Amino acid sequence: MTVWNQLEPLLGKVQKPARYIGCEDGSQTPEHTPEAAAWLLAYPDTYEIGLPNQGLQILYEIINERADGVAERTYAPWIDLEAEMRAAEVPLFSVDSHRAAADFDVLAFNLSAELTFTNLLNMVDLAGCPVRSADRAADDLLIGAGGHCTYNPEPIADFLDFVVLGDGEEVVGRITEVVAAWKADGKPDRISIHRALAGIDGVYVPALYDAVYGDDGMLLETTPNDPAAPDRVEKLTVADLGEWPYPKQQLVPLTEVVHDRLNVEVFRGCTRGCRFCQAGMITRPVRERPAEQVRTMVAEGLKRTGYDEVALTSLSTADFSGIEEVVRDTVNDPDCGGQISVSLPSLRVDAFTVGIAGEIQKARRTGLTFAPEAGSWRMRQVINKLIREEDLYAAVRSAYSQGWRRMKLYFLTGLPTETDEDTLGIATLARNCIEIGKEFHRNPSVTVSLGGFVPKPFTPFQWFGQNTREELQRKIFLLRDELRRDRGIKLKWHDPKASVAEGILGRGDRRLGAVIEDVWRNGGTFQEWSEHFDLDRWTAAIERAGLREEDLVYRHRTEGEVLPWDHLSAGLHKDFLWQDWRDALDEVGLEDCRWTPCYDCGACTGYGIEHVVASAVPPAGGSQGTGQDRTHGGEVPVTLLPTNRRDPVGAGTA
Repeated sequence: MTVWNQLEPLLGKVQKPARYIGCEDGSQTPEHTPEAAAWLLAYPDTYEIGLPNQGLQILYEIINERADGVAERTYAPWIDLEAEMRAAEVPLFSVDSHRAAADFDVLAFNLSAELTFTNLLNMVDLAGCPVRSADRAADDLLIGAGGHCTYNPEPIADFLDFVVLGDGEEVVGRITEVVAAWKADGKPDRISIHRALAGIDGVYVPALYDAVYGDDGMLLETTPNDPAAPDRVEKLTVADLGEWPYPKQQLVPLTEVVHDRLNVEVFRGCTRGCRFCQAGMITRPVRERPAEQVRTMVAEGLKRTGYDEVALTSLSTADFSGIEEVVRDTVNDPDCGGQISVSLPSLRVDAFTVGIAGEIQKARRTGLTFAPEAGSWRMRQVINKLIREEDLYAAVRSAYSQGWRRMKLYFLTGLPTETDEDTLGIATLARNCIEIGKEFHRNPSVTVSLGGFVPKPFTPFQWFGQNTREELQRKIFLLRDELRRDRGIKLKWHDPKASVAEGILGRGDRRLGAVIEDVWRNGGTFQEWSEHFDLDRWTAAIERAGLREEDLVYRHRTEGEVLPWDHLSAGLHKDFLWQDWRDALDEVGLEDCRWTPCYDCGACTGYGIEHVVASAVPPAGGSQGTGQDRTHGGEVPVTLLPTNRRDPVGAGTA
């Protein structure tokens, strides 16, 4: 059933009606049949945020290539349209054909940020479906999710029918087959589809597991309550990225969106081993796309879309084999008239060279962002971001020498063992970058972007007690005051209150479901947006649920403690992560495993991928660790906050 006739009169009453009309170049209007499993792929944020999401676009194409499946897309309606939709009783709809969500079999979310969880509930409710899985009938939508946030799905477990861990390219076909068979059988009951989904590798069905708590409120275990559910759900890994050259037809919107450019993924995974980085841990092992395939995807994508900018995406694009050649071929492509800009969104300073700088500056210069992450070498050993000052300055000099005048440096604050000296080291790095810039330009500038550190599951820092919002704010203001008189340096920071909320949701257990539902029912949608975020909603809901903020986010976890995600696997051995945590506290850095014998993290096991030590000489400087002794003893400190703390300063903005 299309809702266009009901929707069209509402569009003149909202700010950005182009968000809801679809009609993009590359969009599809698949034919729905009774036999095909119908997917409504959802991004729980606005159209302009969700449209560029590569994961959603890839699955959209793969499903629509199948005979037994169809897929359309939906995004979170902004608050103005939502109000109009509820008043006019217009349900959630697809942007492709404006079908009502109830016409589909599966409503599947891509979850990349914890603060979108309340939007997920809102969209399920707008779809006319009960928000809790236990309340759904056989013919209600199946609610699924994938993405990095689902490596700990327990806070939203009560709202989901299934969760996909890891890469989705292969498993989406298996799920389509199972749903199509269930549909052909008349959708007899909910438990039958739950059991069938649980039989698919990489698929977690929360309803088939029980979380058990002790009298003290501590989680004791999460175990299956049905024989169909495995004791442990392992993530899925696509071994050969070259077999999946998607998206083949990237969507080109009619209205402005973020990252409005051609995006081509060059590899997945990372072997650098940054201890704070969940993406680098959970996407191991590294799988490169063939360089020739990258060139083809770039050339064909630019020709089809008409874009004049391409982003080569990965966790560390400068580590891609032959990156200089790919960039050179792109910017020098005669068919493009030399007008193509190449963006490398994720740059390691110790892999950025004059050659790369020289190639990407030939057309319009895109922004350069380097991420030292911490202000001192000691701190970078703790987090295993083994970049020395000379690595950063060499990269900065390469950029300034090739014509760049502005650059951005990204740092984290609130890291384990961090002191005020480490924080003030950020100012020193920024000032030195300005001085290098003055060798080439009259008025160089540096923007320092500061984010509050949020510990994530399946990282060595998953046991760390997050800094309080007062402590994060104090460190931000310490750096702000230090840089107040520095010309050419601009400081931006992430709201510490939002970091606290992210921390609560990122490592919470199933008891957080009541909190999320409470916040949603009290108007807490679009919590990713600063104008709508309100930490007081969350703290009040936590109190009403009988929980304590201290227990959820600020306390340090112990080695023997059961973690909410222990029944799930990101392919990493838990004892490897614990030892890496111990190494962090001892300030022991581990070099990239491409240049060393295997550390036995577990990532390469079982996927037909073997650890290979590169025969090439490793990059000089920061890529080398300072030691690999993993047999040392010592106790984990009870307190990991800096010893030179001072009283928090008042809140405010610069």
